[in-house]
Amino acid sequence: MHRRRIKIWLAIAIIGMVILVGRLAQIQLISTESFSKYGVNLLEKSVAQRTQEMVIDNGRGNFLDQSGEPLIYKKVPVLILFPFLNHLDWPVEEVAAAIGVRDEALLRSLNKAKNPIAFGSPKPFRLSESQMEAINKLKIPGVFAVEKKYPLSDINAEQLIGITGENSTLLKDRYGEKEFAPRTLVGLSGLEKSFDEFLVGEGKSKLVYHVDGVGSPLFGINVKYTEPANPFYPLNVKTTLDKDLQEKAEKLVDQHQIKNGGLVLLDIETNTVLAMVSRPHLNRSQPFGDKGVQNQMLKQQIPGSVFKTVVAAAAIDYGLQPPSRTFDCNQNIYGKEDPNYQHGILDFTESFARSCNRTFADLAKELKDKDEGIIEAYAEKLSLTGKVGWTGSVFHTEDFEQMADEDSGRVFHNEEAKKDDNYVALSAIGQHEVRVTPLAVANMMATIARGGDKQMVRVVESVEYQNGSKVFGFNEKKLTGETVSPFTAQKLQKLLREVIVNEEGTGRWFQELPYAVAGKSGTAETGIMKEGEQTYNKWFAGYFPYENPKYALVTVNLGVHGDEGGVNPLFADMVKEVSAHDKTEEKTD
Repeated sequence: MHRRRIKIWLAIAIIGMVILVGRLAQIQLISTESFSKYGVNLLEKSVAQRTQEMVIDNGRGNFLDQSGEPLIYKKVPVLILFPFLNHLDWPVEEVAAAIGVRDEALLRSLNKAKNPIAFGSPKPFRLSESQMEAINKLKIPGVFAVEKKYPLSDINAEQLIGITGENSTLLKDRYGEKEFAPRTLVGLSGLEKSFDEFLVGEGKSKLVYHVDGVGSPLFGINVKYTEPANPFYPLNVKTTLDKDLQEKAEKLVDQHQIKNGGLVLLDIETNTVLAMVSRPHLNRSQPFGDKGVQNQMLKQQIPGSVFKTVVAAAAIDYGLQPPSRTFDCNQNIYGKEDPNYQHGILDFTESFARSCNRTFADLAKELKDKDEGIIEAYAEKLSLTGKVGWTGSVFHTEDFEQMADEDSGRVFHNEEAKKDDNYVALSAIGQHEVRVTPLAVANMMATIARGGDKQMVRVVESVEYQNGSKVFGFNEKKLTGETVSPFTAQKLQKLLREVIVNEEGTGRWFQELPYAVAGKSGTAETGIMKEGEQTYNKWFAGYFPYENPKYALVTVNLGVHGDEGGVNPLFADMVKEVSAHDKTEEKTD
């Protein structure tokens, strides 16, 4: 019996030893880079225990505006202090004198430091060039003046630019077995995602020193500087955004209390995005928990009467709008008395200016009788269906999209709807299944302003090396497919201007602006009730100056009650800001 117990305990001991040896082998040999269900990199953690470092640059590329101003990160010249200085007799007075602070301030900042610090953090003390030179001339171990990359406190165009995160699985899916530094950031949305291959880090730049168990220098006090081998990296993505206009647009959207919606501003000559704002704000702690990560300017929305521009273009080409023809605008689209709008008897031009639903419902049904595909064809001619963002061949990628998050627009959801008079009438006024993106609407306005020249929209001008030379440039490209004729575009221009100059026009509020505006309003029922009431999408889309078009602008407020959330004041204020901006630019030139 006693011998049997000994054997049992011996067996337990052997099994225990095997388990311990197996666990040790897993830790030391097998799962060194992906330990446990959390994928812990044990090699990285081991090194981290024996080193302390200050990351100067995370290695990921930056976004710039059209003039080269940073949009995500900025480089700040700072003073880096290592905690082993607490155990040394170092010339703190000389350092303090070089940057014009009291030596007690430097010692205080170091007192409780366990890792290297940037003096003054979280708001680092910014050094001048002469101060940096003076510090580095002292050659004090553990004291460095460097340019450290910091994220900007206020990031504009946040949904357009997008977000990054740590995701080793996604890195492997995108780049196969290519090796990356631990905790490499990867683009998850927006331009960060579209341009990830250009932006993904080649490695961090950092100051590193080795320590023992209590944090004292292990191999002396020499600090090692490490950086990626290629001095041309990280790359920069130079956007077409104007930082000044973007900041003004962001402030205006918030001032006008747009909770869900935003604006798009295009440069008509180059067909590039100057500013793009989307609300709700991006919640960076839980970006995918609500709509905040979505760029509403690239998502399908119900356009309402903005879509009448499409019907007007088709009616012009098919001769359905002779000057003598009038429409009963006291009636709704079904030919019954309209309880809300009593516009009277109007001709085609007045109907467009005052946004008479009956006129465009009748015209759409007549177009359908000629050809069921006419309305869709004209929506395509005016760039409202399909995508309008720049796409093309970039190195080994044939169908590269600058704005990969962009939705396509549509008119009808199925073939049967094209044949139904009621559905066609509803579609004519931008209801039923009609869906367009604000970006596409802005591009429609730019296309009309250019006389029918239909182009892709660019938001990135080029990808550049650190020295500013181009890796790849994105040239202007035509959108494929047919477009409206110059004659039709000219007729549409006059209609859009009539919306403003007509004393009963839906854009008459814009008559006194510094730039002459042409445009179209829209109010669309969403079919969604809030607090027991129907909600609406409210639009104004247009371009300016009318005689010499330079800008296309769309403002939209989504899902608001009928008696609130109008976007005319936002549109007007943005036109004023653009005018003021242009005057400033002229003075500078």
